[in-house]
Amino acid sequence: MRDAHNVAKVRAAESELMAALPDGALMQRAAAGLASVCATLRGPVYGSRIVVLAGSGDNGGDALYAGARLARRGAGVLAVAAGPRIHEGGSAALRASGGRIVSGEAAAEAAIGRADLILDGMLGIGGHGGLREPYAGLAALAARSTATVVAVDLPSGVDADTGTVDGPAVQADVTVTFGTWKPGLLVDPGAAHAGVVELVDIGLGPHLDAPDVVSAQAADIAAMLPVPTADSDKYRRGVIGVVSGSELFTGAAVLSVGGAIRGGAGMVRFVSAQSAVEVVRQWWPETVITVLPAEPPGGNRFAETTAEDFLASVGRVQAWVAGPGMGTGDDSAELLRAVLGTDLPVLVDADGLTVLAEHRDLLPRQAPTLITPHAGELSRLTGADRADIEAQRLRRARDAARQLGVTVLLKGSTTVICSPPDGPGLPDLVNSTGTPWLATAGSGDVLSGLAGSLLAQGLAPAAAAQAAAFLHGVAARRAAAGDLAGTAPGAETALDEAVGDGPSVEGAPIGAADVVRALPGAIRAIRA
Repeated sequence: MRDAHNVAKVRAAESELMAALPDGALMQRAAAGLASVCATLRGPVYGSRIVVLAGSGDNGGDALYAGARLARRGAGVLAVAAGPRIHEGGSAALRASGGRIVSGEAAAEAAIGRADLILDGMLGIGGHGGLREPYAGLAALAARSTATVVAVDLPSGVDADTGTVDGPAVQADVTVTFGTWKPGLLVDPGAAHAGVVELVDIGLGPHLDAPDVVSAQAADIAAMLPVPTADSDKYRRGVIGVVSGSELFTGAAVLSVGGAIRGGAGMVRFVSAQSAVEVVRQWWPETVITVLPAEPPGGNRFAETTAEDFLASVGRVQAWVAGPGMGTGDDSAELLRAVLGTDLPVLVDADGLTVLAEHRDLLPRQAPTLITPHAGELSRLTGADRADIEAQRLRRARDAARQLGVTVLLKGSTTVICSPPDGPGLPDLVNSTGTPWLATAGSGDVLSGLAGSLLAQGLAPAAAAQAAAFLHGVAARRAAAGDLAGTAPGAETALDEAVGDGPSVEGAPIGAADVVRALPGAIRAIRA
């Protein structure tokens, strides 16, 4: 797991640790780790040109002390004072090691233009809001430079607790963070500004409280995935009921059922209109099918029976998925109300979310509930502005979980998963696997079927969402790389590339059906 802690917890842990250490020892630990990472980035340290953008706080001190260490190894180090004052001890150490300190726009522009490596030590984890001058100007100069930009602890201009970027911010190639991950390094748009993140252990671990945000890694997901035993049968492996598709949207049915099957459920019971049923039979003959009553012209599917009675006739299930392509009319609302009226775990997606936005009385419910909206769907559900949701993904997902009383998986460039506050006190979860090639019609239908399958196998909503998002992203990357079956040479050893941090545009365009095909290979790779 990558555990991330809010600023308040980091500050408290630092205070406890500093009380047990000689004065300045913690900063020297950070500076040593920072200098070590920098030394690996641009070849030989000797003769390299390094510019330190130094603010007045401890973040600037870390950067200046690291600059001093690099200067002693033969680098030409020049510090640009980003404000009216800079860290006294760090600046003295830099000068004593042969480095120089300059100020002023002309000197900064000249230095940055010649730099091989730039250290962003302007603002630390206590910074809020977009950068103001002169910080914004220095960030712009760094962005235009060909130098490698290394952020110290956090890119200046990124909110450490949320990843929000409210204006100009440093765009780093590498971020060297100290002691623990910060949530803003895991959640876009902050994560996109961080580049590759290196964590330097400075001894905070024993002093840190429980994490606020967690990002699972491959081994964590492998440990979560259900594995059948010798006495397993299709019922013990989980039966998922899927209400998806319609006369118009047969593809959503195929994709959601495919995600459910490839997610490991022992049986998929599929409920839909006749036209969707016919297509699903061709793709997934193992599916157990119940056909919705025919819709009379201008009439009600459930005129002869209630939606609750119809649902009871489907057979035993252990969780439901409802929504992809099911339609948004009165019949669909009646069927969704019946699904949510059960005491089983339910995942709601796509058209089901549109129905929920129009029938808010359907939530909250007592049984476990997971919704999987994108920003537009969450906007309709909560009334929050879509652009604001994109800019403040973590905050808005937390707000929605609290407001609706459900677990929220917010889809997007960073998948964010938040549980309702009356639950077991789980940290927020983020997922970094995936690729922009996933921005394609139907990929969300696959995710809903996959997550629902894990619900039916006994995972709690947050765990099912976390595992499904991880697998979905890995499968997409492998599909984009041309490895749909997980049998390409070296496929198992290439998992790190499939999982890697941040968005990957390697490979070629994929369709949602390619993600379904790649799921078994993704699961094999993670378990390997």
